[in-house]
Amino acid sequence: MDYQDFIEAKIKEIKELVGSEKAINALSGGVDSSTVTVLGHRAIGDQLKTVFIDTAVMREKEPDTVINSFNDLGIKVELIDAQDEFFRAFKGIEDPEEKRKAFRNTFYTVLGRAVKERRAHHLLQGTIAADIVETKEGIKTQHNVLDQIGIDSQSYGFKLIEPLKDLYKDEVRKVAKQLGLPEESYEKMPFPGPGLSCRVIGEVTRERVGILKKATTIVENELKDLHPFLAAAILLKDKATGVIDGKRAFGDIICVRAVESKDAMSAEVTEVPWEILRRLEKRITSEIPSITKVLYDLSPKPPSTIEYI
Repeated sequence: MDYQDFIEAKIKEIKELVGSEKAINALSGGVDSSTVTVLGHRAIGDQLKTVFIDTAVMREKEPDTVINSFNDLGIKVELIDAQDEFFRAFKGIEDPEEKRKAFRNTFYTVLGRAVKERRAHHLLQGTIAADIVETKEGIKTQHNVLDQIGIDSQSYGFKLIEPLKDLYKDEVRKVAKQLGLPEESYEKMPFPGPGLSCRVIGEVTRERVGILKKATTIVENELKDLHPFLAAAILLKDKATGVIDGKRAFGDIICVRAVESKDAMSAEVTEVPWEILRRLEKRITSEIPSITKVLYDLSPKPPSTIEYI
């Protein structure tokens, strides 16, 4: 594929679809949404309003980091704080698919309001081929797949534009590089659309998300030099007996996952040196007092998926 030709064709397509109207897009900081943000602004400039929805299930300090990095690129990003709304939506839900659907419904309700308030008519979105394939085949519901499974996007108050929907992750990275995004953007580790709600097994609460944010920071920091496709911490629902300050404790379990992949359709487990695993365990249990056990996941895709839910 000639990626410059692809970019020029998509810029023309976006211009034609939006016309003289306004569009909006939700930036998360991942390579897909970052690519769409730059592509959209190249196509229609100030007609595109970019927002960052704080869903409460992002990485630590993610909103500020992403917004500042795009300000440096000359793209203004507006923050929408929707944390309370998402936690209300997650309350009492443990089933993986129901959590994904709760996230999707809340995300598009918030986004639909943003579209209406800004008098926009179009949503520019970074859906990619893998999202559509996994959702249509029933592997797992990706929150950003709507029209392809019979959900009318216009019911949320906008017309959907998905310029990356025929590309896989490795191809999106090449488009992002061709667009001139910095390497830290186009090589950024994948992060699920529903955020840490995919990595909290059981109910998603403020307390549990807070634990997982700290563990995620440690895992990504300790494994970054290995350059895995993805490195993640998962907070399990079960508890495990441990010893803290010389006393028996019934604490949380963190599972560490790292994989190698190109297109996210298959993956092999990263062979992490023993000394790094030991350092990971020591940091997690010492810096997060509620953790009494740390595990490492050895499952490739298939039979596993890359994310837990």
